[in-house]
Amino acid sequence: MSTYKGRALGSLGDFGCYSFHETKNYSMGEGGAILISDKKYSDHAEIIREKGTNRVQFHRGEVDKYTWVELGSSYLPSELNAAYLYAELENAQKIFDNRMASWNAYRERLQPLADAGDLQLPYIPAECTHNAHMFYLKVADLKTRTALIAHLVKNDILAVFHYVPLHSAPAGKRFGRFNGEDRYTTSESDRLLRLPMFYGLKLEDLEFVCSKVREFFGK
Repeated sequence: MSTYKGRALGSLGDFGCYSFHETKNYSMGEGGAILISDKKYSDHAEIIREKGTNRVQFHRGEVDKYTWVELGSSYLPSELNAAYLYAELENAQKIFDNRMASWNAYRERLQPLADAGDLQLPYIPAECTHNAHMFYLKVADLKTRTALIAHLVKNDILAVFHYVPLHSAPAGKRFGRFNGEDRYTTSESDRLLRLPMFYGLKLEDLEFVCSKVREFFGK
């Protein structure tokens, strides 16, 4: 439900990936999907998905027996997971509209704080459409974010920061490196805070969250 220059995300390259993790807009608890633009890759993907075997080709009658042919793993969702996701996809527009209404309500109510320079709100480029997956703020610095989180927690509001930059993670230090000067990655990560965002978020709860954010900034 997101696009870049009119093209659906997931369709921009040879492969696209969607996550259906429990935190995503459309969920099956755990799992995802790969989109393949060229059919020549489909057989290979099926083998990887089927634990490295050609079982799918066997069921289609393309081979007389199935066996292990290359590396793979068990990437098969259960019927129960798939049924759960299917029902959500049948209501994809309803879920999208509900989340977008919450996203827009957050923006409208917090815009005065952005206008006053207390925080920054999400920026959506003109050539993009988003799916209201999250609503975040950017505050001045890590100290301000830590204090804001504590203020919200004191009012029974769970607000979390986003991912820790990979280059600063233990495995990032072991296996990777930072390319160039860290002018934005760490500082922007330290400023970002995600507000509660989910399908079915009640407007009165959203307004309570916004009131506590305004309270923190003395507004």
